[in-house]
Amino acid sequence: MIRSMTGFGRGEVKTDSVQCIVEIKTVNHRYSDFTIKMPRDLLPLEDRIRTVLQKSIQRGKTDVFITYIDLAKTSKKVSVDEGVVGAYFNAMRESADNLKYRFEPNVSMLFKIPDAFVQFKEEADQEAVWDNLSKALELASLNLSAMREKEGDKLKEELLAILKVSEGYYNNICERSPFVPAEYKEKLNQRLAELLEKGIVDEQRVAAEVAVFADKCSIDEEIARFSSHVKQFKDALQCGGSVGRRLDFIVQEMNREVNTMGSKANDIVITNNVIALKSEIEKIREQIQNLE
Repeated sequence: MIRSMTGFGRGEVKTDSVQCIVEIKTVNHRYSDFTIKMPRDLLPLEDRIRTVLQKSIQRGKTDVFITYIDLAKTSKKVSVDEGVVGAYFNAMRESADNLKYRFEPNVSMLFKIPDAFVQFKEEADQEAVWDNLSKALELASLNLSAMREKEGDKLKEELLAILKVSEGYYNNICERSPFVPAEYKEKLNQRLAELLEKGIVDEQRVAAEVAVFADKCSIDEEIARFSSHVKQFKDALQCGGSVGRRLDFIVQEMNREVNTMGSKANDIVITNNVIALKSEIEKIREQIQNLE
């Protein structure tokens, strides 16, 4: 099954003590690029997160947003910075003495002193955190893959439809190709007859000229290779997986063969079909940019 590079997945795990939310967004990108935004406490787990994501995402720009909330709040601690508070109280007492006021400190003053309180968190058990995070990450990855596969199915149908139209123009070229040397021979005979005032034409000379032209304008090899590329393209779609780069290469080769057909054939009917075929190939190229 082929996958689109565009998708979104969300996973959430909630217990009595924690709530973990993982959101993954992917878009088109030539290479694999991961950006993970998460609380600083989870930074030691970044390598594990990347390892999990790389199993299901081979290509594209991936943004990961992780929210981890401690519902129990048991790990959060607050203490009074006695050094800061003492310094403020000493300054207040000294000022009161100088101004002949009576200094009577009370607890409410603590809330007016900047940086009087220090908040810190006890170091969490990384394995316990990973247990919840990995579950949310797996759920988000599964939802992301489901969406990317659904979009991939749509792209596959669109590609096959474009390919069917392309094969119509390709068949027109195949049907027209054998007539090009014969028509050239007829035109050459007519031209020689006019030049010689309808005299006797050297058939051997005409045959040699036609043979040279037929060799130059023959597109049999290009037709055969294009047919092979189309088969490879269809096979890749059926095999599925991460086929975006392979299909991109195949399309380049298809386009190369079609360009050669147009330059060698020197025939208006083939040229018109080549132009139409190149237009369809460009549509294919645009669509496969969305494939992983």
